[in-house]
Amino acid sequence: MLSEQFILEWPQSNERIRGAARFAQMNSEYPAEGPWRFTVNRVVANTGHEAVSDVTVTDGALTARAISFFSAEAGKITKIVEYWPEPYAAPVNRAHLVELIDEKSPY
Repeated sequence: MLSEQFILEWPQSNERIRGAARFAQMNSEYPAEGPWRFTVNRVVANTGHEAVSDVTVTDGALTARAISFFSAEAGKITKIVEYWPEPYAAPVNRAHLVELIDEKSPY
């Protein structure tokens, strides 16, 4: 699925991984409490060679949400730019303006 020239970027930590082999090695060495499970919340793609995914990932102990921007050429992924935002509690000062999102509801 990954091209020979594959690049992964994590702008929040200012890191870049070059090559499918290094990406696979990083994933195999990443500490996890159990098998990773993914929930695809949303995928948006254009008719060209780009897509965006919103995915929730968990290993049973840790749960995170990733927003990933994909570029592809010749049917292979050439680049992923990924954002792993940290969740935080809603600020009290705007509680009168918002409603909390039920994660099980799409709206």
